[in-house]
Amino acid sequence: MSRTQAKPKRFTLDEYHKLTEIGFFHEDDRIELIKGEIIEMAAKGTAHETCLRKLWKELPILVGDRGTLQSQAPIILPPNSEPEPDFAILQNRPDDYLSAHPSPSDVLLVMEISDSTLKYDREVKLSLYAEAGISDYWIFNLFDNQLEAHSEPFQNSQGNFGYHNRRIVLPNQIIALPCFPDLSLDLSRVFPQKLNG
Repeated sequence: MSRTQAKPKRFTLDEYHKLTEIGFFHEDDRIELIKGEIIEMAAKGTAHETCLRKLWKELPILVGDRGTLQSQAPIILPPNSEPEPDFAILQNRPDDYLSAHPSPSDVLLVMEISDSTLKYDREVKLSLYAEAGISDYWIFNLFDNQLEAHSEPFQNSQGNFGYHNRRIVLPNQIIALPCFPDLSLDLSRVFPQKLNG
């Protein structure tokens, strides 16, 4: 006798937005919709927050008004994902995204800061961003103290998504922004300095 296994409920973007509108989630809930599942985001350590603060110091000066910056805010990836990456550089839009959250065509570069979430960011998030056709994905790998710059999304013959190129950039190096190749980010100003002792 076969027993039917209970399946988790998967949500569409519309259902997820309706739950938000009716106040189902608390304002302080750290959640995102990934492939129809509501995922609770991991707590962020001090190194993660320091890296994020350093990006907020560097990127506005570097990018200026050439792009729109957002941090830990939604990006719509149809049909059923709405991740909130740690940082993203978006194309400028006249309404500053008042009419709708950014979609893949708006995203110039997406970034995740990874320590405890490294495996998830390398596998689930990488596949998700590649499937959406987001051209460039950076992982600030705080565990190995390096930047992993992924580019050129593809789908293989088994239907899996990934990026053709993965470049490792060390925290004492400089990397050009793929969306603005004339602009370079000095990673020594972004990666948290290791504490002695």
